[in-house]
Amino acid sequence: MFKHASLSECLAGGGLVLAVVLAAPVLAEDATAKPEAAMTGANDLLNATLWMQRSVEYKANSMAVFALGKIRLDEELADKTASAMDQSDAGDLPPAVILDLDETVIDNSAYESGLVTTNSDYSSKTWDEWTKAEKAKAVPGSLDYLKYADEKGVKIFYVTNRKAGQEEATKANMKALGYPMGGNVDTFLMRDEKPDWTSDKKTRRDFVAKDYRVVALFGDNFNDFTSEAEGSIDEREAAFDKMKDHFGKDWFMLANPTYGSWESSAYGDDFKLSNDEKRKMKVKALQPWTPTSGQ
Repeated sequence: MFKHASLSECLAGGGLVLAVVLAAPVLAEDATAKPEAAMTGANDLLNATLWMQRSVEYKANSMAVFALGKIRLDEELADKTASAMDQSDAGDLPPAVILDLDETVIDNSAYESGLVTTNSDYSSKTWDEWTKAEKAKAVPGSLDYLKYADEKGVKIFYVTNRKAGQEEATKANMKALGYPMGGNVDTFLMRDEKPDWTSDKKTRRDFVAKDYRVVALFGDNFNDFTSEAEGSIDEREAAFDKMKDHFGKDWFMLANPTYGSWESSAYGDDFKLSNDEKRKMKVKALQPWTPTSGQ
């Protein structure tokens, strides 16, 4: 689910877009051609993006989440009372899974890498160009899981905060990667596709739950699972404590250190702040230990 200190508005937050605009999306191969671009200044995305794009640790983590999801899927299908949304009397409904797209099913790290190598911030313009370039890759393990679910007769719904105008390019990108597309059912539920389909995904989850028993939710952001994801760090932790038994059972969280509501909660979701001001508030939110003996 795309939300970030700098990637907040378009895909997950509905807040103010930062106004720095790239001339065009810069992909990893562009950085290779022009290595001097990486020397334009420090960027907070560097380590997180490098980890997600180039580390085996990230791949292993994602594959493990989806492997567990397959085990749990068999258990949920066998138990006709099971629901990831606590639906009552849903046993007669056909099963479905709901997944976020960005950094849950498809990988946008090339776009993030372009922000790092040009020392730039997210903009809705370059993000739209990126989605329509159809260059996103598969998150490790996701395609295997979704083909497995599809073979089991489970309907797959993609609930994304990509906007309605980006739906066709998103579908084309995912079709080329081999993802199940839903057949005669529209399984791509985009932000703003209907008047009440806002960045809060609850109305879309409820839309699916009217006709399907939802046996699993997948996301990379707490707000892919609940409307209680917003608020302060302490409020989010309190909400998590109430819901934590779902995780690893029928809710599955993918690791995404590049952006998300976890980050913006540290500076109160105030997207008008400068990057320096946001960084100071994020440092303030840390709980450090320092040696008493000095350095």
